[in-house]
Amino acid sequence: MLVHTFDSSLSEAEWRDWVMNGPKFGLLAIAGANASQAPDLIPTHFTLREDEIWLHLARENRASAALRAGNAASLSIFGDYAYVPNQWRARPDTPAETGVPTSYYAAVNFVLEPTVVDSPVELVEILEAQMQDMQPEGGYAAITADGGAYSHMLSAIFGVKFAIKSVEAKFKYDDHKSTDFRQRIAERLFNRNSHSDAGAATQQQRRLDEIGDWSSR
Repeated sequence: MLVHTFDSSLSEAEWRDWVMNGPKFGLLAIAGANASQAPDLIPTHFTLREDEIWLHLARENRASAALRAGNAASLSIFGDYAYVPNQWRARPDTPAETGVPTSYYAAVNFVLEPTVVDSPVELVEILEAQMQDMQPEGGYAAITADGGAYSHMLSAIFGVKFAIKSVEAKFKYDDHKSTDFRQRIAERLFNRNSHSDAGAATQQQRRLDEIGDWSSR
C-alpha cells in the first residue's frame, strides 16, 4: 500500500483507536504453497489483542493446511471511504470539469505470523475474547470446554493467534490540501450523506482538527 507522509497514521494510537472502534471485519490473505498460487482470501471478524490478532475459522477451511505450516498471512481492513467527484476538487481558478476525482478512505494492513490453536481450553479463550469484543452487552450462554450450549461445536472450528509482524496504516483525506479546501469537502460529504460519506467526513474533520495546515506542520 502506498502511504505518503501526509496520509500516514499520526501515531500508533490513531490506527489502534480506529481499529478498536470499527466493525473489526477484514480480509485475511494466506500465502499458498508456492508463488504461482493466488493467496486464499477469507472475509472474517477478528479481535485485536495488544500485538496479536485472534480469530477462529471452520475446520474444513481450505486455508487450514497453510496456516498450520506457518505460511505468511496478511489482514486488510478498510472503511470510512467515499468517492470525491472531480468538480469538488477543481482549483478555484479552473473550470470545475477539469478537477481530478479521488477516493477517501482509512486502511490498516497487518503482516501476520500464525499459530493454530486446537485445544478446547485455548479455543474458549479466543471465543470469549471475540464475544466480549463483538457483543459486550452479553446475552449469550457461557462458553465452556466441557458441557454448556457451545462445547459440542468446538470440534468444528480451530483458532488462530497471529503475531503482528508489521503494520501499514493510511488515512487518505487530502491532508496536504489547504484547511479551507478540506473543510469544504467535509461539509459536502456530510451533506451528500451517501453510503459511508459521514464516516469519511468525520475522519477528515478529525484529521483537520489535529493536523491543521500540513505545510506548516
